Amino acid sequence: MTDDVVSARSGTPADDMARWLVEYEINGLPVVDAEDRVIGVVSATDLRRHRRTTTTDGVLTADAVMSAPARTVRADDSVVRAARLMSTSGIERLPVVDEEARLVGMVTRRDLLQIFARPDADIRDEIVDEIVVRALWLSPQSVDVVVSQGMVTLSGRLESSGAVAIAVRMAQQVDGVTAVVSRLTHRHEAPYRQWA
Repeated sequence: MTDDVVSARSGTPADDMARWLVEYEINGLPVVDAEDRVIGVVSATDLRRHRRTTTTDGVLTADAVMSAPARTVRADDSVVRAARLMSTSGIERLPVVDEEARLVGMVTRRDLLQIFARPDADIRDEIVDEIVVRALWLSPQSVDVVVSQGMVTLSGRLESSGAVAIAVRMAQQVDGVTAVVSRLTHRHEAPYRQWA
């Protein structure tokens, strides 16, 4: 995400927002209240749609043109969740908020595409190093990890069903992973425990 975000207030004039879109080479910005909570989003499309709207005082402001409520993601949400929300909502950007809905950044479709364009070899290396070796305390050869266009296939035999669940869940959270296919088997149903 980008943490240096241009934002507007509900009373920001449309002319100012249109100028910011050009000046900062963006095509949308969040609208925040006095506590920096996101209350809406203004896109270039919103501004074009309302450019002929007249108001009683002659000044068109963010609260008149913004899309509200804003669709947002939390800073601790997964990249996959953000991508799905963008896809299902047909939007190009999402404000990123903290646990109190305050603006902390912005994520765009371009940001997500860069992550999903991550090379398969890098994804595989991270899964082997971070999950197989460091989290499960296994040798790198214990799990066969194949990555093709972001889809991960895990094969091998682990100690328990708990270890299988951990491996799959952690692999799903790796940046660039689009899906995980588990062909892992296990020796026991007992939950996985790491021994110190």
